[in-house]
Amino acid sequence: MEESEEMENLKIPCKLETPEDVSFEACVSSLSLHPQNDIFAAGDLDGDVFLYSYSCFERGNRELWSSGHHQKACRDIAFSPSGRELFSTSKDKAILLFDVELGRLVQIVKKAHDTPIYSLLVMSEHLVATGDDSGTVRLWDFRHGSYIMSLQEQDDYISCMAADNHNRILLATSGDGTLCSFNIRRRRFDVLSEPQDGDLTSVVIMKEGQKVVCGSAEGRLHIFNWDGFGVPSDHLRTDGPTVDCLASVSTQLLCAGAMDGVIRAVSILPNRVIGALGQHLHHPVECLAVSHDSRLLASAGHDQRIKFWSTTKLRREKVFSQGKTQQRRAQGLRALSNKAGTENDFFSELGSEPIPVEQLDDDHEAADDEEDCDSDSDA
Repeated sequence: MEESEEMENLKIPCKLETPEDVSFEACVSSLSLHPQNDIFAAGDLDGDVFLYSYSCFERGNRELWSSGHHQKACRDIAFSPSGRELFSTSKDKAILLFDVELGRLVQIVKKAHDTPIYSLLVMSEHLVATGDDSGTVRLWDFRHGSYIMSLQEQDDYISCMAADNHNRILLATSGDGTLCSFNIRRRRFDVLSEPQDGDLTSVVIMKEGQKVVCGSAEGRLHIFNWDGFGVPSDHLRTDGPTVDCLASVSTQLLCAGAMDGVIRAVSILPNRVIGALGQHLHHPVECLAVSHDSRLLASAGHDQRIKFWSTTKLRREKVFSQGKTQQRRAQGLRALSNKAGTENDFFSELGSEPIPVEQLDDDHEAADDEEDCDSDSDA
């Protein structure tokens, strides 16, 4: 038996299209991919933070270190732009700062908010934004370890945040259905959008800063012009039950994770759902992240797994103009990666029942940790 195991370990690992799945003991609630290297960080509902290296070879994934400093569920996690530091936030209201190479806790801000922190955005090596369950957004300068702005303009949890490339404008989506913009340099509130149907769960900036796309618990994408945050310019139905998370694959293409477990690929201008990149079978998708070279999309689902999907075919996809709409509808929801097209994949079932793609003229639920996954560890 020992000899056979030794021979197995001596085999040359096979090259794979994507890294193998990584399994966890608890539901993964936050995910971030390193900005330069093949490394990801994940936080789970037990409050643990993990750092892994990933590889497109068999048995190539490796745990680098883990930390259990959070007392409650880790809700968001993000690398600094250099990748040397890792920030995490939790339901315990704390912000943690780790040294990535050493796996050492460098700084902790306890009771950073009055209510549990829901979302995190790292804008520079020192500038960090956090949003909590009550709708408060705080801007932190970690050179001093204190916040330099604290505003509450929304009435429900801050589900997601984004900022422009120059860190002038901070955008925040909320469970009250609004998109809010803040002037970072002047540290003030700018614009609050009209409430949309359902929670706004996520936000990404597209088309080189010209468009802002928000996901919603109603399964729609609300598209805003950069100079018009008050009212959406377009709406797109994804045909999923929800849009719980978004990730930008290119300036035109994004991926949307939903409660039905499907990761849908969407084009912005023209506005189309063009296919399905992957899926967590029968399990909601909790979070998405794109690799530093844009070749891989990582997803975390309630199946306690992180999966990887190749974006190569997606990035080569030709998105048809309005005249090809009917042709696209007839094809239904197509698989956009080789991994998604295997015989054991969920998409084989989708092929027999095409899902139409419709753009609306008028017209996540953001997953709270204890509601969308088993919450025993949050108690």
